Amino acid sequence: MVSTLPSLPHVPGTDPSSCILDAFRTAIAKRLSDRLPQLTLEQAYTGVDYGKKGVDFTVALPRFRLPGKPDELAKQVLADFQPDDFISSISHDKQFLHFQLNNASLIREVLNQIHTLTYDSPSGKPSYGTNTSGAGKKIVIEFSSPNIAKSFHVGHLRSTIIGAFLVNLYKACGWDVTSLNYLGDWGTQFGMIASGFEKYGSQEELSKDAIKHLYNVYVQVSKDAEIDPNVKADAAKWFKRMEDGDESALANWREWREMSVKKYIEEYDRLNVSFDRYTGESEVGKEWQDKALERLEEMGLVSDANGAKLVDLEKWKLGKAVLRKADGTSIYLTRDIGGAIERWEKYQFDKMIYVVASQQDLHLAQFFKMLKLMEFPWADRLEHVNYGMVLGMSTRKGTAVFLDQIIKEASSVMHEQMKRNEEKYSSIEDPETVSREVGITGIKIQDMAAKRINNYTFNWDRMLSFEGDTGPYLQYAHVRLVSMERKNPELVPLPHPSQIDTSSLAESSHARDIAILLGSYPDVVKTALKTHEPSGVVTFAFRLAHAISSAWETLVVKGESDLEKARARLWLYICARDVLGASMRLLSIRPLERM
Repeated sequence: MVSTLPSLPHVPGTDPSSCILDAFRTAIAKRLSDRLPQLTLEQAYTGVDYGKKGVDFTVALPRFRLPGKPDELAKQVLADFQPDDFISSISHDKQFLHFQLNNASLIREVLNQIHTLTYDSPSGKPSYGTNTSGAGKKIVIEFSSPNIAKSFHVGHLRSTIIGAFLVNLYKACGWDVTSLNYLGDWGTQFGMIASGFEKYGSQEELSKDAIKHLYNVYVQVSKDAEIDPNVKADAAKWFKRMEDGDESALANWREWREMSVKKYIEEYDRLNVSFDRYTGESEVGKEWQDKALERLEEMGLVSDANGAKLVDLEKWKLGKAVLRKADGTSIYLTRDIGGAIERWEKYQFDKMIYVVASQQDLHLAQFFKMLKLMEFPWADRLEHVNYGMVLGMSTRKGTAVFLDQIIKEASSVMHEQMKRNEEKYSSIEDPETVSREVGITGIKIQDMAAKRINNYTFNWDRMLSFEGDTGPYLQYAHVRLVSMERKNPELVPLPHPSQIDTSSLAESSHARDIAILLGSYPDVVKTALKTHEPSGVVTFAFRLAHAISSAWETLVVKGESDLEKARARLWLYICARDVLGASMRLLSIRPLERM
């Protein structure tokens, strides 16, 4: 449905057709630039910020650096003000001007826009909150990257959760996204497993769970290596054969890799995560690793230390980096450089993001610096999105944590919680699936709730609680909104938006709070793209869930005798459901309809 607001001049970078609050901000900017002629409309627009303490938008006058005192400037803006379709009031407080929007227009326009972009969007897919800022641009996002035959630890889980969010975020902003899982599928540990498999391997165990069995073999052979130095020497020989392309040494490795990837695909699917491509250290061609070394040697950056090759990055305070071991085998820095060059040749990206823990800050800085020293024009398109550590996470038995153990643990703890309410539990069609989804939501929300650089202590009890700001609470808020149509069958289907009278909502502070939050969602997405922080989206989802929770008692639908009021309220709740669901999907969470 088209906006019924009066037309306004266009401000570059704004799009009221996808974010209606842009129109309200433009109206405020127009008021400022009309009254303060030395300000252009664009300059005025940059000063319109979200308000604090119960006001919609605030302008700090000193930021414009205009001649005259703030009081005098404020008087000019306030002179003969008349409320209109956009602004209902302006108040002056010291150096600030506070603007309140017209309730009736705000609520009607926000709900219309959400409805139109969810059910009648040009793409045919729900698109409220999306934008086209990245149209025509390509990005490659590499994340998760577990090591085959080592445990999928919590660092990989963090990388997976943050990476999946970034994939969804860039897609929502119009980018062409390629997601890569760069597996640790090469290196001396495979020499260890190859030699250990002869002694401890079992085809039967391998076909049951390749990841776990290879890990067990690795643990056992590593214990042997502590006692017997020949074990490591034997492993090094195995890996050298693999690097030299010895087919008999590679055959087992290929089978292990294929079986591990198959198992990973299943497990990622349960996390609602998928990859466009599984790649790995093994796929990085030796050609580019050699070329990289040659180019750095030509530039006089490589030195020899007992047969190993080093690059001296001391003058950039990045220490010395090993590029090749004394026995001639590659290490992952060389493979990372080769991998980046091959990615550029394959994808010609505008940006490439590596989602890697902050413990690897130095490694990534060395890696990026070398590519710049090698004068690749695309080296400045690489970006490291880092994150802090998870402390104290193990299963309740305290064992090494694998991805499937994490998922099983979350599901079983959640299942126990749900069984406590027998009546609700008996009405759930598939309690196994529901408990798994709520458990996974708990894990993801605990991970994304704070700034990603912060370390956090993993807490099973807090994570799976329905009290406070947790994943289960968000799922419950969504389920409750979904149930509104089921509980009021006489009101559905609702008439066309143009036939719904929303004027009664304008009198409710609760409806207004929900509407302004819903209207801010496109801005939440744009901010997340600048910061790469999922926490902003999580905060938005909780604020929306709280605002809805506060409204249930006063904005009643069931039992409301005035049909117009009941319809308007139901429509508000349906729009809230659609936006809460969109924010959850952006966070890679599957919103539930019953629980």
